[in-house]
Amino acid sequence: MIIEDIWFDLKDGRKALLRSPKEEDVESALEYLVVSAGETEYILRYPEECGKYTAEGEKVLFEQKNASPNEAMIMCIVDGKVVGNCEISFFKGIKTRHRASVAIALISEFWNQGIGTRMFQELIRLAENREGVLQMELDFVEGNTRARHLYEKMGFRITGVRPNAIRLKDGTLLNEYMMIREIK
Repeated sequence: MIIEDIWFDLKDGRKALLRSPKEEDVESALEYLVVSAGETEYILRYPEECGKYTAEGEKVLFEQKNASPNEAMIMCIVDGKVVGNCEISFFKGIKTRHRASVAIALISEFWNQGIGTRMFQELIRLAENREGVLQMELDFVEGNTRARHLYEKMGFRITGVRPNAIRLKDGTLLNEYMMIREIK
């Protein structure tokens, strides 16, 4: 699914662009994956796990997302670099097509700049415009209070917990929380 360009101002005055990924974003997206994975324990990969991602693989992924009627990937570009992304996937089965799954991540330099809120506004718009969608769903890792605050601000509520779903390198076990946002 293609997302048209959305320009907006960051809180610090810089300009940001939300749009579907393009081939020109591949190298910056690969760098973004490594950086974001190394900044927090709340992303579900470590930087060394990003080695499996290749330029060719990202190019194919971008093409698939852009061509899909059931998925959208949205990149946030600032000063020509990928600084965040989000995705929405609409379930396809008869019993589940009323649901949409979403995910979001930003590199820390761009936290508290309004990007997360703006990305969620676009994800919500996509869900609201999709016939039959009744709820959006996401997961977050225990301790990620910044994300939880954003999700609750955007209308999500906790609906369940997966105990010990995440195991860090040091052996620490963290719960994963499930949230939904109902679509009116």
